[in-house]
Amino acid sequence: MEIIRSDRRTGTARTWWVLLGFGAAVAVAAAIGGLGVSGTRDEYASLQQPAWAPPGWLFGPVWTVLYALIAVAGWLAWRRVGFGPALWAWTVQLALNAVWTPLFFGAGRYGLAFAEIVLMWLAIAVTVVAFRRISRPAAALLLPYWAWVTFAAALNLSIWRLNG
Repeated sequence: MEIIRSDRRTGTARTWWVLLGFGAAVAVAAAIGGLGVSGTRDEYASLQQPAWAPPGWLFGPVWTVLYALIAVAGWLAWRRVGFGPALWAWTVQLALNAVWTPLFFGAGRYGLAFAEIVLMWLAIAVTVVAFRRISRPAAALLLPYWAWVTFAAALNLSIWRLNG
């Protein structure tokens, strides 16, 4: 009986380590997005923006919550099926997420950033559909992220048109 308990603890410990791994992957994507992109708050404030644009200070708290949801969603899907096609979709959307900030802020390529965010939106859609098949909670956790990226795409398009 003691051996079974030990195995369960090892399995549980591994599960939590994997959750930390998903958190680390998301943190790396966020860090890559922020590499070489300093002063984004000032740059954002200097752009012509639509009246419905949020203040720059809002992005940090929103993305902190969204990144946590993205990590937990990936972990929940992994717990159900391991690393397979659904997690590849998750990885693709995360990589696209990392690329957007340097395109928009670092390079000031608003049109290219818009094209990239459309690809990210589609990758999130694929991930939500794939996750829904294996874990509805994992899919549900991605919905606020998908909604925010929808909003961000509209804002990106508007800024591109106003500043292009």
